[in-house]
Formats: sequence, structure tokens, C-alpha cells
Amino acid sequence: MPNVVVVGAQWGDEGKGKIVDRFTEFADVVARYQGGNNAGHTLVVDGEKTVLHLIPAGVLHPGKTCIIGNGVVVDPAVFMMEIDRLKQKGYLADDSQLVLSLDAHVIMPWHRAVDLARENAMGAGKIGTTGRGIGPTYEDKVARRGIRVRDLLDEAKLSRKVKERLPGAQDELRRLGAEDKLDAAVIAREYAALGKRLSVYARDASRVLHGLIREGRSVLFEGAQGTMLDVDHGTYPFVTSSNTVAANAATGTGIGPTCIDEVIGIAKAYSTRVGGGPYPTEEKGETGEQLRKIGQEFGATTGRPRRTGWFDAVAMRYAARVNGLDGLAIMKLDVLTGFPELKVGVAYRLDGKTLDEMPGDPEDLERCEPVYETLPGWSEQLRGIRDWDALPATARSYLKRLEVLTGVPVMAVSVGPDREETILLRNPFAA
Repeated sequence: MPNVVVVGAQWGDEGKGKIVDRFTEFADVVARYQGGNNAGHTLVVDGEKTVLHLIPAGVLHPGKTCIIGNGVVVDPAVFMMEIDRLKQKGYLADDSQLVLSLDAHVIMPWHRAVDLARENAMGAGKIGTTGRGIGPTYEDKVARRGIRVRDLLDEAKLSRKVKERLPGAQDELRRLGAEDKLDAAVIAREYAALGKRLSVYARDASRVLHGLIREGRSVLFEGAQGTMLDVDHGTYPFVTSSNTVAANAATGTGIGPTCIDEVIGIAKAYSTRVGGGPYPTEEKGETGEQLRKIGQEFGATTGRPRRTGWFDAVAMRYAARVNGLDGLAIMKLDVLTGFPELKVGVAYRLDGKTLDEMPGDPEDLERCEPVYETLPGWSEQLRGIRDWDALPATARSYLKRLEVLTGVPVMAVSVGPDREETILLRNPFAA
């Protein structure tokens, strides 16, 4: 059975959760491979909204195995809160459905405190972090001083590691002029108690996943954020602290790249971005506000208003290259209903030159002006449509033009927030 990666192809918030939820019907396993609770997936099933930050979207389907891989950073309090809320709604009746990697790194209280203190100290140069401690946790991971899920299961080891790491974090907080209320003994007790609660889910996720693949089970790999926020391939330094591109699906879950059969990119029919950083097709005026209002473009995690703009085909061609996209799922096509004309960024203009590719320097990207192609819009409502041929002719033409401009075929189209409001042109799990 095919194993498929779903990856955000823009700046995050593309609607990956809905597509993961939709494709879980055809998969046996859903595996999350990076990010933390700075991401949010909003799912609507039969009119009921569920927001997830850590647990894979496949949890809404009974009998599916959901895996949180080693590449994810985990806030154990948020993890247990999500579990409690899911159980209250009747989900996750079988605890064996969920696997948490023993090797996933843990977000500790000092990570959140340092994250907020740094952002406050940066003033106008803020990155736009969510303040959830994700960046500092990845820093500790790379610096080989992190605390992992397995450490929470041994209170003596946890206490020792907290005492070793906390003084350095406290020194940084003092340098930043931030208040320090952190106590090693209190933290060790609190996180040891959380460790006892989550121990039922903590397993060798790589071994579990490898075994399932060997049995012929199909896996849907779920990422967070988007390509332009990748720490290596995004608009650095205005990026997240992990690799968001499809290749990290293997590293972040502990399987080989030969296990991956297909990569699907998720993109809105327009574009959005949260936080600072270059964004060539941003609309700061009335059009941008209209897109934000109709699309309800506010962060699932923070509630922050998203920056909005037109579809950027230049950025999408770049995303197709660095991810190896086999198909595109275009989300929120219904939001564009009523716009008499639609713009698509087809090139950039920089210092008198026309560019067909994104410049490598983000400072140059910041200075780029978009070159637009204008396409006719449509006035018909799309939410009741379930077949390609029933879409307005201009909507089909718009999607076909995106295929030509990006070089990637459209394989799914979302026309509303509910699970069923998706036109599936090709099922990657039927290959």
C-alpha cells in the first residue's frame, strides 16, 4: 500500500489538517513528523469543530493508528489536555491507537519563558514566534542538552537533568531582563507526574511504524507549518525551528526515504502568512481585509490575524522543487467566490529585472514586486458542489491555470470547511 506525505506548500495554515483527515479514510496509519503545539489543525466533521495542536488529525477516525514521531517537540501538558478533550468527545476510546515517540524532545517551562523573553527583547525585529517554546526546545536538542519523553518516565533522571539545565536558562532570562519564577524541584515533580500520565502512549515509534509498513499498512505522513517556514529552505530567519519539507517525514519518524511513495502539497487558492518576513503577493488594503474576513484567517493556535494575499506561483514552483510534489490539494476555493477578478503572481520584479524564480536572499525577496496575471472570477457558491464538472467554468479555468504555472497537477479541491466538502480528483492511496 502507498505511503504518502502531506506537506504545507506555502507559509503554513494551508488546511493540511482537513486533507489529512480526509485521506485518513484510505490510510491505516497517520504519523506526525515535526513541529510542536505552535501549529494548529482545525477540523470540521458534521458541523462540529475540533482543533488539534499535537495529536495527528487521523485520531478522529476509529481504528487508525496515530504516531507522534521523534521529530516533534512535545509539551506534555498540552498533549494530555488534547487527549482529555478528545475523550470527552468520544474519540480515542482505545489508548493503543496513539503512539508517542520516546525520543521526542519535551518543551520545558524554561523554553517557553526564554521564547517570550527573546521575542519581547527584539522589539521591531520580532520573528513572530507563538511563544510556545518550540525554538528553544529545538536549540537544546541540537546542543545535546534536551530532555526527551523517555526522561519523564524516570523521576530521578528527570530531576538530575532539570538541575543541570535550569541554571543556564535562568542566566539567559536574567540577561534578557525577564522575571524568573522557575524552581527545579517543582518542575521535576510536575513533569514526572505528566510522565506517568503519558507513559501509556510512550513507545519506540520508529520500531512501531517500521513494523506496520512491513505488514503492508499504508501510512499518511503529516507535517506542520509550511515550506516557506522551513529552517533550511524557507525565508530565513523568518522561519520555524524545524524542517517542514517532505524529506523530513523520514527523519522525523525514523523510517527510510525509500518508504515514501508520493508527496502531496497543500495550498490555499490564495495565500496567507503569520508573523514577520517577506511575502511578495501580500495585499495590505481592502482586498487583503476581504480575504481575511471571508476566509476567517485567524490562527488556530494564537488567534492572530493572518496576512493575506494572492496565490504566488513563483513560490509554489519553489515548493514543488524542494518537496518533489506529485500533486496539489487546493484549499478554500470557495473564499474566492464573488471576486470579479483574481490575480496570480507569475513572476517577481527586482531592480529592473524580471525573475521567474525566488531569489535566494530573503532581503532581496523582501524588495521584490509581484508580476500579476489577472483571471476572471465567479459569483456562484461552491459549497454544495462535489464534482469537478459542476464547478463554474471560470473556477475550473483558474485551477487549470495554477496547474500550468506551478507544473503540478491538482488532485483535490476544497470548497468548504467540512470533511465532505472536498472534490477528490485522484486518490493517492489508490495508486
